[in-house]
Amino acid sequence: MKPIVAAIEMGYGHLRPAAALAEALGTDLLQMDLPPLGEDVDWRFWESTRRLYEPLTRVSQLPGVGGPMRALLNTVTAIPSPWPAQDLSGPTQGTKWMERAARDGIGRALAAHLHNTGAPLLTTFYAAAILAELHGAKNLACLITDSDINRVWAPPDPAHSTIRYFAPTDRARRRMESYGVLRERIRVTGYPLPHELVGGRERTALVKNFAARIERLEGRGEAPLIVFAIGGAGAQVPLAVQAVRGMKRQIAAGKLRLGLVAGYRPEVARSLRNAILEAGLEGHVGVELHGSNDFFSYYRDFNALLARADALWSKPSEMTFFAGLGLPFIAAPPVGVHESWNLRWATDRGAALPEHDPAAAGEWLLEWVEDGTLVGAARAGYERLPQLGLYEIASEYR
Repeated sequence: MKPIVAAIEMGYGHLRPAAALAEALGTDLLQMDLPPLGEDVDWRFWESTRRLYEPLTRVSQLPGVGGPMRALLNTVTAIPSPWPAQDLSGPTQGTKWMERAARDGIGRALAAHLHNTGAPLLTTFYAAAILAELHGAKNLACLITDSDINRVWAPPDPAHSTIRYFAPTDRARRRMESYGVLRERIRVTGYPLPHELVGGRERTALVKNFAARIERLEGRGEAPLIVFAIGGAGAQVPLAVQAVRGMKRQIAAGKLRLGLVAGYRPEVARSLRNAILEAGLEGHVGVELHGSNDFFSYYRDFNALLARADALWSKPSEMTFFAGLGLPFIAAPPVGVHESWNLRWATDRGAALPEHDPAAAGEWLLEWVEDGTLVGAARAGYERLPQLGLYEIASEYR
């Protein structure tokens, strides 16, 4: 039986991999706080969480006032140092929060739907699996969406849980073991990159796109295309505006191209459009602005853009794993401790490059092209990062 693929709208980080998995498995992507998986009580609970978390992430990126908010965000997303290894299986505020939510009825509708359909659950959001299990559901699996994670990802009583976890990295696997999840319930699969960007286990699309990218980065084609992607909460808008200004001369000279991705927030698209206008680049062939009306149109358009991109500039969210496409990842400041570990994971392997001053972006980006830095990062991601996670996970349901 096909699994129920469930996620939640908390930015794009849980929806994006769930969309890839749902398409690969030939089923629909459902949200755990909406029918048929959620009732009003679920939506209200998670909407209140969104109203707290999204403004916190935006404010945390502002100069001055952002400092205290970054400290608070880092407390919320805290991950202990992995060294030395230690037993971290005890309860935390996060696990107690999950248990209180279950007592308040959150996740009860999801568990009932699973019981009534008899279908297994495959989710990209920890709470769906944990709450469903707290309400008695079985046959549950959860994809971990970062290279390292907070204790809240593991069940309150991990030793007796039957949830299976798909881990994108060995670091995530080791972390879940430290949280008390049994080793036999964790499979390291890699992250599920979209099928249209990989092309099956033969990697036909990935190999083709990578070859064309290397030509451009080595100066044997049109100007390299740098894609700047705004996260779901819109926290990187000021940074993107600076990047437009910082790349203005190089774009006008035909040495670099820029693709701005606004997601499906109209206010983000307006801010980016104004930045293009103020830079005198409106209508210029070297600038693209991508905005959508809903997640699925955004998802399709963004994947098509990445197929022809030469570098991806974004915060080190789950997008860090896209460096496995042989796509150099330029990292904006992390938003939360988990993103700091994503960046560490990718830079350790040579596939990610922390940004320099965005106000001078055109200059250091051209340096990275001319001295082979972007080519080096592209090759490192292509050769060293996992690429077949989608097919490894899908194989569990066939």
